[in-house]
Amino acid sequence: MDQLLPSTYYHIYNHANGDEDLFREPENYHYFLQQYHKHIDAIADTYCFCLMPNHFHLLARIKPKEAITAHLPGFKNLEGVEASNYLSKKFSNFFNGYTKAFNKKYERRGSLFLKNFKKKAIFESEYLASVILYIHLNPVKHAFVKNPADWKWSSYDTFHIDRLSVVEALFKTEENYFRAYEDKINSYEEYDQIESYFLQ
Repeated sequence: MDQLLPSTYYHIYNHANGDEDLFREPENYHYFLQQYHKHIDAIADTYCFCLMPNHFHLLARIKPKEAITAHLPGFKNLEGVEASNYLSKKFSNFFNGYTKAFNKKYERRGSLFLKNFKKKAIFESEYLASVILYIHLNPVKHAFVKNPADWKWSSYDTFHIDRLSVVEALFKTEENYFRAYEDKINSYEEYDQIESYFLQ
């Protein structure tokens, strides 16, 4: 398994096994987010997310090495953390824990997610901007809603407020930011190209 790197943005995503759903009712979405923050907040800052019935997308930035090791008395430096695959294991433990709770609630067995969650490192601002749009537009692309604001299980409604500095750095103004969504919605051919690139 490829190691996650400190101070690095990642697009993290995964899909349910076969025709399964990851979320069957609102309680599942709430529990997923609750457990996500419980497991992941210590190692990463989450910028945006979108939870769909059978898959999810996250944009997270792994914290600097000093912030990670400060609360890990068993590791004197990040090299020890990396050698143990600690960062990736935190995500794996989260997914495994969610699966166990889900299986117990619905009396099912076996894996819920596809094996090994997917992650793509982001090093360029243009790519970062595209990932943000891509994540928030997922419910539109999959025809659940016509406007990303109508999908409850994403960070679309608050991203431009909570991450205003990111919006300004990547899009210059809020007006440009929201216009970028409109352009994508009006051009599904371009959106399909983005999707095939991110999920290849």
